[in-house]
Amino acid sequence: MLLWRPPVEGLCKGASVDSVREEHDLIGDRGVPAHVYYGIHTLRAVENFPLTGTALSAHPELVIALAEVKEAAALAHGDLGTLPRERVDAIVAACGEVREGRLHDQFVVDVFQGGAGTSSNMNVNEVIANRALELLGHERGAYVHLHPLDDVNRSQSTNDVYPTAAKLAMYAAAGRLLDAMSVLVNAFTERGGAFAKVVKLGRTQLQDAVPITLGQEFDAFALTVRDDASLVTRASSALLEVNLGGTAVGTGLNADAGFARLAVAHLATITSVPVRSARQPVESTQGVGGFLQLSGSLKQFALRLSKICNDLRLLCSGPRAGLGELRLPALQAGSSIMPGKVNPVVPEAVNQVCFDVVGADASVSAAAQAGQLQLNAFEPLMVHHLLNSMNRLEAACRVLAERCVRGIEANEDRLRESVEGSAGLATALNPVIGYQRATELARQCMDTGLSVRVLAARSGLLTEEELDDRLDPWRLTHPQ
Repeated sequence: MLLWRPPVEGLCKGASVDSVREEHDLIGDRGVPAHVYYGIHTLRAVENFPLTGTALSAHPELVIALAEVKEAAALAHGDLGTLPRERVDAIVAACGEVREGRLHDQFVVDVFQGGAGTSSNMNVNEVIANRALELLGHERGAYVHLHPLDDVNRSQSTNDVYPTAAKLAMYAAAGRLLDAMSVLVNAFTERGGAFAKVVKLGRTQLQDAVPITLGQEFDAFALTVRDDASLVTRASSALLEVNLGGTAVGTGLNADAGFARLAVAHLATITSVPVRSARQPVESTQGVGGFLQLSGSLKQFALRLSKICNDLRLLCSGPRAGLGELRLPALQAGSSIMPGKVNPVVPEAVNQVCFDVVGADASVSAAAQAGQLQLNAFEPLMVHHLLNSMNRLEAACRVLAERCVRGIEANEDRLRESVEGSAGLATALNPVIGYQRATELARQCMDTGLSVRVLAARSGLLTEEELDDRLDPWRLTHPQ
């Protein structure tokens, strides 16, 4: 993920920071600061949508994806001969600079905006056009030589550009999340192997149950993350169907003949992602099924990851007055008043990321059902939340793996004592002495504090050899 934000590079010829250039749109004339690369449409959007304080540049993967779409479109027009070669080359060069991380500070529209992403598309059209004009030796705003809409946006509309770029951005973010999920799986698996022979007491309804190994518990955590990664993988694959070339409603009106096929082919080459044209562009333009599928998979992972963090917090609770079975790495002082207190801060922080993702899914769901007829006007909200969710889950997986899971230790003495003293061991004697007698042993164990083994031996219900066999820790956790 790109974190660096380069400054604006240079000024227009003869321009100062205070000078303006005049631009015109259907609303009228406006003075645009001469030193910026965006134009009048972007300026109006900044004024109209001061909503979140978060600019489009906060999602560098989306800015890059928008530039990739514009580059693919320009190359398609180069193949078709529908744009002069010098304009194609200038647009491609400008897009390349944006893809490399330059000019990102010029993407200034708010992530929440009316118009289904129109302001974002206008923003990229103007930045690319003005940088291309510079490359051709003209001043910014000299649109007679290369126009943001007639040239950069030729054969396109917001309604095919924005969702196509959004899908590419989310696919990239999903790839990084999957890498991080793999790191977390490996961390749980490694600890599972280290704890393979550490027997502990399992619990159901927070009550003593039957023995399990700590390794089995951690292996279960690993499988949970691995299974959810499969869901994210399937959901991200659904994003590869794009409606580029469908223009406003999916019919392809105003797109040059052959544009859609060529643009999607160039997009696949530029991104090294196997994007494909939508089976039915009209449905693809109005439907947000891929967004919902992705959001659902992220919500499931967030809920199950949160449960894992809850378990880790319970297992390390205490350490004296709680379960105290695990020791999590001590990372920082846990209290400004209680000396020596150490909190499970990493699981707590990851819990909060998970809660945020669940809330984002609710917003995405509301926005999805609010779409009307041939377009969903609320894609900007969905894209913003989905990118945030994936980026935060990615960070959460890496922090949990590296700052917590890899350093977890087992309190083996505490674990052994809990197994040996548990009334739950009476369960293992059911097949020999029956449920009723096993229940009596369990009750005596809780009343007297004596172990099930001692009570069973005293009662003469089983021999020492039979007890050795039936209550062997390994057999209890691997009965088959």
